[in-house]
Amino acid sequence: MRILVTGGAGFIGSNFVRWLHERGGSEYKAERVIVLDSLTYAGNLANLDGLDAHSSFRFVKGDIRDADLVQSLLKEERIDAVINFAAESHVDRSILDPLSFVRTNIEGTQVLLNVSQELEIPRFLQVSTDEVYGSLGPTGAFVEETPIDPSSAYSASKAAADMLVLAAWKTHGYAVSVTRCTNNYGPFQFPEKLIPLFITNAMADQPLPLYGDGKNVRSWLHVDDHSDAIMKVLTKGTAGEVYNIGGGEESEKQNVEVTQAILTILDKPSDLVKHVEDRLGHDRRYAVDYSKINKELGWAPSVPFEVGLQETVTWYLENQSWWQAIKSGEYMKFYEKNYAGKLDTAVGN
Repeated sequence: MRILVTGGAGFIGSNFVRWLHERGGSEYKAERVIVLDSLTYAGNLANLDGLDAHSSFRFVKGDIRDADLVQSLLKEERIDAVINFAAESHVDRSILDPLSFVRTNIEGTQVLLNVSQELEIPRFLQVSTDEVYGSLGPTGAFVEETPIDPSSAYSASKAAADMLVLAAWKTHGYAVSVTRCTNNYGPFQFPEKLIPLFITNAMADQPLPLYGDGKNVRSWLHVDDHSDAIMKVLTKGTAGEVYNIGGGEESEKQNVEVTQAILTILDKPSDLVKHVEDRLGHDRRYAVDYSKINKELGWAPSVPFEVGLQETVTWYLENQSWWQAIKSGEYMKFYEKNYAGKLDTAVGN
């Protein structure tokens, strides 16, 4: 199988490419992986270090909205499957600049879909998010039939992209799939999201800015478990279907619980936590029911949150040059420009 991975220099995309190369390639017969990424602020070639030494890997810098580039790449590489990770993904940024999310997440997806369909690429998989469902109460979980109810420009743009992809199946019978995953964590995550931001801030004895009362609940999934789920959907999933990917009830944690766990692992004091004004439209709770992918494709998460978090903290301890370079560059420039002295109020999921 020859796979085009868009957004493959970002957090989830790069981990997927590495996972496929190191663990999943032989099982899924992935003979060649092409990464297409425009290298915006969250795309980092360092995430792919070492892969360029392998003949099965190729990186191409480019935008998924460039139809001519996408077409030439799909033809030249004789692609069998497209997996679309490319997206603007930070909720805070979508509040400040929603138009960039429309351009990449909606327009970009449609261009990629158009070209893939025109060239009859056998499979197209859209990587989405549970945030398209909106917010949950204290009980229950999102199922694939849950009505879409996004709360931010980010989740609204992802919901629109999902609908465009599914429309290609309903209108043209094009073999597409959509996955909606809960919050990912693991190596190479851009330090604007909660876990990497709090790890790196705590390591530097800087405040951990916690939105509101800190009791917003997220279900957490290790990025390697997500990668395995994606390949199961790509190779075994039913065309035209949506598959939720989640960590289960045991992975549901209040943000304050995750924060305290990070401090405990790093042996840092609780007074580093600084409660800040809550984010606009901040969904209270996410949780997804993954029984469909479990029943149909045999997938279930394998990395317990406590184990995965410990491994993630260790990775950031051992790779300080990676995240320090980010924090000293584009990452900080964004917050200096948009939050004007309130840098610690900008926290991801």
